[in-house]
Amino acid sequence: MSFQITVLKVLAGHPGGRATLSDLRCALAILISSSSDWTNRTKRLAARAPDLDILCQRCVLRDDTGWQISDVGQTFLASIDAPIPMTAGDEQSLEAVVSPAPLRPSPPFRLIGVNRRKAAPPPGAGSSTASGLVGNRNY
Repeated sequence: MSFQITVLKVLAGHPGGRATLSDLRCALAILISSSSDWTNRTKRLAARAPDLDILCQRCVLRDDTGWQISDVGQTFLASIDAPIPMTAGDEQSLEAVVSPAPLRPSPPFRLIGVNRRKAAPPPGAGSSTASGLVGNRNY
């Protein structure tokens, strides 16, 4: 889980919350190998979200150009970064479990096809017609 927290943190730190897969891998490698401080911090944050799955819970969106933290991911990250509320006896609770907002069914995907092939010329378009026009069209 701490790896997923690291992914959210890296994406949140990039402009627009978006990073290419190459940039994401590079930043993850640096953070994970930097020190035990980062690892310990992300483990503490991950303990607050034991059922985290950033892809299934739509915290991160992926496409051909890279990964992007979603509004759900931003809200979730802010909630686990928030200080744990104090109890009546001024002792912090040991653990406050946080989970992303419940999933709403996503609208069905609509596939859009782009036909990049040129249309075949109609029959007889390449020969002279009765009116004397030559069917030399750019399709």
